[in-house]
This record gives sequence, C-alpha cells and structure tokens, in this order.
Amino acid sequence: MSASGLRERKRQRMYQVVSDVAIRLFLEKGFDAVSVAEVAAAAEISKPTLFRYFPAKEDLVLHRIADHEGEAARVVAAAEGGPVEALRRHFLEGLERCDPVTGLNDDPRVLAFHGLLYETPSLVARAHTHQERSEAALAEVLGAIWTRGSRPGRSWPCGGSSRWRTGVGSPPGSGWRTYGRTRWRRRSGRSGGWRPGCRRAFGAHRAVIRGNKFN
Repeated sequence: MSASGLRERKRQRMYQVVSDVAIRLFLEKGFDAVSVAEVAAAAEISKPTLFRYFPAKEDLVLHRIADHEGEAARVVAAAEGGPVEALRRHFLEGLERCDPVTGLNDDPRVLAFHGLLYETPSLVARAHTHQERSEAALAEVLGAIWTRGSRPGRSWPCGGSSRWRTGVGSPPGSGWRTYGRTRWRRRSGRSGGWRPGCRRAFGAHRAVIRGNKFN
C-alpha cells in the first residue's frame, strides 16, 4: 500500500473511532450534556485535532450516515432505466435487507441512534442540511438527463428543478429519511406493512411526472 493510501486509511479510522466515542457519550449522558472537550479527552486527542476532523459537534453524530449524502443522485446517474423506478428499486432493496438508514431495523443500537438523532433539535437541523444538499445533487442529475433528452417546446418537469427540492415535488430518494423518522416514532415492531405504503409513495411521484422525460 502506498504512503498516501495508508494515510487515508488512518484518517478514516480516526473519523470512525472519534465518532463512535462521541455517540457512546451522547447516548449515555445526552447530546447537550457532553462537551466537545469531553469527547476529545475520551478519544485521547486534542480539541483542535477533533475540530480538524469534525468542524461542528453535530458532525460527530451525522458522520455515521454521511456516506448516504448524495446517494439518490448516484443511483439515478448510474441507472439505465427511468430515475423514479431506479430510486424505487434502490429504496425497496434497502428495506428488504433492513438497512438501518431506512428505519426498518429494530436492533436496539439502531433505535438508540435514531432516538438520539430525532430527539435532538440541532441534529435534526444538521440532518436537514445534508438532505438539502442531497436533493440539490439529485436535481442536478435530473436536469442533466432532461437536457440531454429534451425537445423544443418541452419544459422542465414539475416546473423546474427547484420543485424537486420542495413540497410534493421533493425527490423520492429522500423518502428514507421520512420513513426512518416515522418508524422510530411509532416503534411498532417489524412488519410487512411498509410495502404498500412505499409503492403508493413512488406511484404518486410517478404520477406527478407522467408524460415527460422522466416517466
């Protein structure tokens, strides 16, 4: 392994270790009750070093799901068929394997993490920032697809890419966040009842864009 590859592995390991230490403390004491200095001490690093890896306290928690940022855009960019169907398939596959990020996972550790995330206002706000960036990335990909296949006289679907980021036009790829939040709040146990709801949600998105390039 090259020196640069080794450095990157050590860097990623530092991210993981510090995030795990922080989340353990937050779960034990509460997010607001634990200072960044306390996290740094528990992780055996200096406070300035911690901030080089995590610019904000909230990032210590959001790191656990950071790799999902922009996921919908990546799925659509790599898809051979229609974007909505690609997102639907990707989301349902995640539900089938009980991917923690979907909310369909009753492991106590996953439920505890969701509780920490959704009960802490500053973490919810930070998660929304991640979501907005993901939706903007998806809108960019959809816009590129539409531009490549557009014909004179046809307008951008749903009235413009911004519509995909707000209201009923929000991307179906962001649905896992809403589903995960709802699942945590209900804590109703694992059930097959999620399938019809997911199909209805994606059917609604398909209906909104029916008749244009993204159908």
